[in-house]
Amino acid sequence: MSKQEPIVRFEDKTMQNKRMQDKTAVDKRMQEPAVEPQNIQQLHYRIDTENCLSHTWVKPVFGVIGSNHHNGDRFFNEVRQPEGRKRWDLMKWLATRKSSTWDVDSEKESAEFYATKRALPQNRPDAEDNDWQVWFVSHATVLVQIGPYNFLTDPVWADYVSPKQGRGPKRVIPSGIALEQLPDIHAVLLSHNHYDHMDLASLRWLHNKFAMPIYTGLGNAKYLPQAFHVIEMDWWQSALFRNLKIVYTPAQHGSGRGLRDQNIALWGGFSVLSQHGHFFFAGDTGYGPHFKEIQKRLGTPRIALLPIGAYEPRALMKYMHMNPQDAFQAHLDLQAKRSLAIHYRTFQLTDESREQPEQDLQKAMSHSSRMVNPFYCIREGRKLVV
Repeated sequence: MSKQEPIVRFEDKTMQNKRMQDKTAVDKRMQEPAVEPQNIQQLHYRIDTENCLSHTWVKPVFGVIGSNHHNGDRFFNEVRQPEGRKRWDLMKWLATRKSSTWDVDSEKESAEFYATKRALPQNRPDAEDNDWQVWFVSHATVLVQIGPYNFLTDPVWADYVSPKQGRGPKRVIPSGIALEQLPDIHAVLLSHNHYDHMDLASLRWLHNKFAMPIYTGLGNAKYLPQAFHVIEMDWWQSALFRNLKIVYTPAQHGSGRGLRDQNIALWGGFSVLSQHGHFFFAGDTGYGPHFKEIQKRLGTPRIALLPIGAYEPRALMKYMHMNPQDAFQAHLDLQAKRSLAIHYRTFQLTDESREQPEQDLQKAMSHSSRMVNPFYCIREGRKLVV
């Protein structure tokens, strides 16, 4: 198995039909004509982080927010955080942790990446509505092609996920698709405003090229330039896009880009529904009852994008970040036909090793005696036909 192939794909041995179906999808992907590497000097697989230091100390002012999970000052989760460790514990950990422990030869990995021939996403104006392709770009950035329409989740091409270039967690591998290699982007699905999900530099580049709408949670427009076309949504609110319906779904997480704005803007995930099924993007979330509720209200996802990274130390991260065991349980709760792992490998946000999420996912799924649909980990720039 090459380095570029899916490296985690577990299923019950009785799922023969599903295995053949997904094997056909992978085989189809591998049969596509490879694209020769282009001059990387002319392409942007990574870009400088835009300076937004003002976000660290400004508290945006909002009008009255009518939401049943807003207390008049801040949003809150459906499941309240258990008593115990407080914000001080998190601050102490941030101040004392070793932030760069991954054993990664970034130059070597980047050179191997640039030298590899890859297929690239294309505009597909005549694609059938039932023709879906999902491209893993990096971290929580995924290109989802539903028929002729192209959606981008949490676009981050920045070198550092922080308010300033040169600070904070640094990208260890290029994005799998350069900005110039993207097809026309019809909409961005922006889950929340943490720096590894809301990247102003990437959003500005995309806006200048595509002028697409940005769907996001209540309050997040305050952090974005006024020229952007931002559509704010509350949990379970929906919006029509052509013949598709976009639903903003709950997540168990939080928001904030500084010390004064914690949880004043909403966080969540997305489901995009068509007559041929729906794809679900969890955003960033801890495990909670919302996964079963999403399945109950919206049905079984054709594909679910589930985060598996940023979960150690567990006592601090459990409430807001799923570990791979939690992600596997979410996969089961959703009854997803297939899931794709996101939110790992790109930035060292917490203390687990770079390889640990995939290893822990393998362990979690191998211990299950239930019939399970596949849960994929694929490399940057690769795709699934779903």
